[in-house]
Amino acid sequence: MSGNHYKGNEVSCCIKYFIFGFNILFWLLGMALVGIGLWAWSEKGVLSNISSITDLGGLDPVWLFMVVGGVMFILGFAGCIGALRENTFLLKFFSVFLGIIFFLELTTGVLAFVFKDWIKDQLNLFINNNIRAYRDDIDLQNLIDFTQEYWECCGAFGADDWNLNIYFNCTDGNPSREKCGVPFSCCTKDPAEDVINTQCGYDIRAKPDSEQKDYINVKGCVPQFEKWLQDNLTLVAGIFIGVALLQIFGICLAQNLVSDIEAVRASCFFT
Repeated sequence: MSGNHYKGNEVSCCIKYFIFGFNILFWLLGMALVGIGLWAWSEKGVLSNISSITDLGGLDPVWLFMVVGGVMFILGFAGCIGALRENTFLLKFFSVFLGIIFFLELTTGVLAFVFKDWIKDQLNLFINNNIRAYRDDIDLQNLIDFTQEYWECCGAFGADDWNLNIYFNCTDGNPSREKCGVPFSCCTKDPAEDVINTQCGYDIRAKPDSEQKDYINVKGCVPQFEKWLQDNLTLVAGIFIGVALLQIFGICLAQNLVSDIEAVRASCFFT
C-alpha cells in the first residue's frame, strides 16, 4: 500500500469554517441584543414583575431587541455548532429556519404591496395605540420622539391625533399642563438653538391651524413614511435584495456542507 493514497470524499474546510466564523459573530451579536433587552427590562423592574410585560398599551421597544436577538442567537448557535461539529441535524435546522424567515419576508413584502390600504390602516392604528401609551414607558416615548423628529411629522395623520393621549387632549376636564399641546419632537427645529426646548409644544393646538405650522410639523407620520419610502425606494429594495441573497447564500452553503458530511460518512461506511 506504500505510495498509494486513497482519495475519497472530503468536507470542504473553506465552507465549514466560513459558516462557523460568520455564525459565531451572529451568535455573539444575538447574545448581546438579548442581554441589552434583559438589562432594559431589569432597569424598568419588569423582571421582578413579569405580568407588567403585557400591561403596556403600546409597543415596548425592548421586545425588538429580545425577538431579533433571540432569532439571531438560535440561528447563530445552530450554524456555528453545526459547522464546527459537522452536525447535520443542526445544519439542516439552520437551513430550514433561515428558509422560513426568507419565506416570511417574501410573503410580507408581497402582502404589503397588494394590501397597501390595509397596511396603512394598521399602521395608523398601531401609531395611535402607541400615542395613548406615550407617557407609560420611557423607551416607547424615546422611540416616538425619534420617529417624529426623523420624519419631521406629528401623530399618525396630524397633530390632532395627540387628543388620544390623556395628557395632551383638549377636553375641559384635563388638568395637565400639556393640555392641547404636543410633544417637543413635533416642533420645528431652529438650527440656532443648542438646547432643546421641551415645552415648545405647550398649548400649540389651541392656536388656529394656520398658525400651528409656524411652530410644529403638521404632517402625519404615515404620509411622511410613505414619502420616505418613495424617495428611498432604490435603497430599501437594495437592502431587501441584499438580505435575501445572503439568506439564500447561507442556505446553499449549509446544504453543501451537509452533502459533503453525508458523502464522507457514506464512503466511510462502504470502505
